[in-house]
Amino acid sequence: MSSSAKVNEKGLLIILSSPSGAGKSTLAQRIKSWDRNCVFSISATTRKPREGEQDGKDYYFISEEEFRNKASKGEMLEHAEVFGNWYGSPMSPVLSSIDSGNDVLFDVDWQGSQQIKNSSLGKYVLSIFILPPSIKELESRLKLRNQDSDEVISNRMAKSVEEISHWPEYDYVVVNDDVDKTEEKLKIIITAERLRLSQQPGVVEFVRGLTKEFGER
Repeated sequence: MSSSAKVNEKGLLIILSSPSGAGKSTLAQRIKSWDRNCVFSISATTRKPREGEQDGKDYYFISEEEFRNKASKGEMLEHAEVFGNWYGSPMSPVLSSIDSGNDVLFDVDWQGSQQIKNSSLGKYVLSIFILPPSIKELESRLKLRNQDSDEVISNRMAKSVEEISHWPEYDYVVVNDDVDKTEEKLKIIITAERLRLSQQPGVVEFVRGLTKEFGER
């Protein structure tokens, strides 16, 4: 084995969480564009497909019975009931991705983050919480999106208080006061995490190759 051989890497489970309006979705798209080996986790849901949605692309659409069965067998990394429908992250495609060296990006709240961390794949988790520079700026961003009514914005702001209170449960916390600078910080974090020994299962064989080369000199 040559010392120039590439050390195999294990993919990361990258969790991005934030209150609504902190810029999480924008940052997630930028990370995916930067990391060609990064894929978004596709959730399973019991709700009916909306117009234009495709099974296996937007969601995995399954029955409530099948969903409950998978959840009871531990085949969901995380799951929750939202407005009468179940949503969750199937473990099988995620495991397949990280075994191939691909990172999987999760856009989940603090509860989903806790479930994934407590799963059998928890050791591969990299969790990052995105904070807004101020509450005033957070509300301003929600209004500028022009997507929600005043009532919905008010509800999102109220929910943000609880979401922000869970920041100490994450590996990293980044204040998004400048989206370009925040993007660079996320790239640095992800690059460093990939170099952890636990993320490089091939390093043992690589070092054996180096040792063998010493013996062949």
